Amino acid sequence: MGDPLPSWRPGAVRESVVAFLDAVTDVPVADRLACFDNDGTLWCERPTYVQFDYLIDLLRAADRADATIQDRPEYAAVLDGDPEAIGDLGLVRVALALTELCEGWTPEEFTASVGAFMARAPHPTLGRRHRWAVYQPMLELLDALRARDVTVSIVSGGGTEFVRAVSDDLYGVPPELVVGTMIAYDYDRDAGGRPRLRRTAEVDKGPNEGAAKVSAIQSQLGRRPRLAAGNSGGDREMLEWAAGQDGPSLALLVDHDDADREVAYTSVAQSFAEAEPITEVGSALGWTVVSMARDWAQVFPEAR
Repeated sequence: MGDPLPSWRPGAVRESVVAFLDAVTDVPVADRLACFDNDGTLWCERPTYVQFDYLIDLLRAADRADATIQDRPEYAAVLDGDPEAIGDLGLVRVALALTELCEGWTPEEFTASVGAFMARAPHPTLGRRHRWAVYQPMLELLDALRARDVTVSIVSGGGTEFVRAVSDDLYGVPPELVVGTMIAYDYDRDAGGRPRLRRTAEVDKGPNEGAAKVSAIQSQLGRRPRLAAGNSGGDREMLEWAAGQDGPSLALLVDHDDADREVAYTSVAQSFAEAEPITEVGSALGWTVVSMARDWAQVFPEAR
């Protein structure tokens, strides 16, 4: 079958991943679950989140149709490209304002819009489309897990429906295995009397970060993961939950330390402050910390 992880360089990190792949087959199939964060874990999240770029694209289209939209400070800050103003307002507040651009859409309309964006949108700095800004080593790991009958789920701080719109195409993860920040829906009937769902601008139960991820895993997936992978403080509890059990487990933390092939930075949660850098937490707790620079021979797949 060949090497299932060709983009993972030899070393302690690869050995830890391979050891888990070997050991997880001793776990009953029904208990084989792996949960992956998305932004910064499965695809590039810098210089801005992909979902944020999508919403900016919608905002620019709305601005072309009606320039008075700039009267709202959140929209003005984004359209002006003013990071200081965005920082003062807070990314969560700005993101929530941007979600209002999709208010009233059906799930099908939203999914089609995201698909059209991903089919054409370029990444701002990598010279490739967003859909090819996924991490090749992680794609290999997803395939290796599925080959061992491990159910792969995405547990993201991003919008559930946004990730669901691309998860099967990019990662082979079906929509029902995506857990994220939920937008509330209104149920009503169209002019012909047929039932329909329409998006609101309200977040249901708050951002899916921190301990909320563990609660969401239990309430929506009903199983404890044997593997959890993340990159920020928003993933800490999820990784602790996976690692703190008997039997085979793996807490995998991606350290973005590759300024040449991606961006060098320390990932942080967006909805709360962290007491210490997540890389220090991971090292102290004995997690498998992936150095993007040292442990990955290839970061991105060949662009098509």
